[in-house]
Amino acid sequence: MELINLTAISPIDGRYRKQVSHLDEYFSEYALIKYRVLVEIEYFFFLADKKFFKLTPKARLQLKKVMDDFSIDDAQQIKQIEAITNHDVKAVEYFLKEQLDKAGIPQLKEWIHFGLTSQDINNTAIPLSWKHAMEHEYLPAVINLQNHLYQLAAQWKNIPLLARTHGQPASPTRLGKEIMVFVERLHNQIELFSSVPYAAKFGGATGNFNAHHVAFPKKNWVLLGNAFVEEVLGLQRMQFTTQIEHYDSLAAHFDTIKRINNILIDLSRDIWTYISMDYFKQKTKKGEVGSSAMPHKVNPIDFENAEGNFGMANALLEHLSAKLPHSRLQRDLTDSTVLRNIGVPVAHIAIAIKSLEKGLDKLVLNEAKLKVDLENNWAVVAEAIQTILRRENYPNPYEALKDLTRGNHTIDKKTIHDFIGTLKVNAAIKKELKAITPLNYVGVNPEY
Repeated sequence: MELINLTAISPIDGRYRKQVSHLDEYFSEYALIKYRVLVEIEYFFFLADKKFFKLTPKARLQLKKVMDDFSIDDAQQIKQIEAITNHDVKAVEYFLKEQLDKAGIPQLKEWIHFGLTSQDINNTAIPLSWKHAMEHEYLPAVINLQNHLYQLAAQWKNIPLLARTHGQPASPTRLGKEIMVFVERLHNQIELFSSVPYAAKFGGATGNFNAHHVAFPKKNWVLLGNAFVEEVLGLQRMQFTTQIEHYDSLAAHFDTIKRINNILIDLSRDIWTYISMDYFKQKTKKGEVGSSAMPHKVNPIDFENAEGNFGMANALLEHLSAKLPHSRLQRDLTDSTVLRNIGVPVAHIAIAIKSLEKGLDKLVLNEAKLKVDLENNWAVVAEAIQTILRRENYPNPYEALKDLTRGNHTIDKKTIHDFIGTLKVNAAIKKELKAITPLNYVGVNPEY
């Protein structure tokens, strides 16, 4: 069958194509070829700038146009060359040599890919495309989600909420603060992610600039390699490598993204649970159905979709981060096929974040239900009462409250106030204790 959305094997190229099509600029076969062309041309310019050969402004402009205007047709041309060479990077080299012919500088053709091995191109092109995807797509999406959560936290800052530890009623909290838990967790991981370098390998067949050095032994190729990778490409060159990059930094990125996904799975599950407890209603859309059989249903599908896609991404990220740092001796080929899949978890994450944003936008706070649950759980103020009694050096306050509340399902305001009435403390302390309610026993948090 012809490849269309309905016939695609992967849902990210089928059902969800519209949501992730923008990622093809970074992770498609076309994108990989485009970034290889970029690195090859930038290296050619770098050698010219370092006086290895003379390049006219006109020829530079023509080659820059090849790089800047690189098209699907150009990529197809390279794929046709690859069908003959059976080597993807060599096909790029031959394509660019043809461009030098067109630019009227055939005498400079051998400066294309000078001294390099294919991994000098792949291990700069892929980190560069990854860097651009992270900076232009992934991080903005996560930061926007974090900001969205912060806005909800501010909106719900003073909404008391019955906490649940081990699934049981616990000391009350505030809904806004519970959302701030996720804001802080995301902030910490974004900071950690941003501290990891975008690492690259550039040093010839086995990482020693062998060919470069034998051709120009008086040149400081380590400094030249550093300058090209760091100043031209904006990556960080690893100094001691085999034929390939270590992938340790890339693995660190994958692991941090996985932790961010786990945080967002946690969020999705918590909101799903609050919806099931009727703490949130969901806005409905005309024409939509929640169940093929039960007309009343408004299912929390956005949070379920998010959880599922974050989980898919994590399964892939787990393999990527575990596999890529392993390579036999100076190089085996297993990294090559695996690296072609790094866009797949990013696509699942993009789908998940959009689902999560959509779900958050549909939430309608059911404040009345929150208040009912608090009123039905007066036992949670027992902690407050026994703590004040401790302050007053009252004998065995914890045990007294334990005897009153543990396993007792009929604790209400009257039960608590009757108990306070029996305490051998002064009237001021009794008044202080009776002022505590499940609605106001919410503690304090930093300002936000």
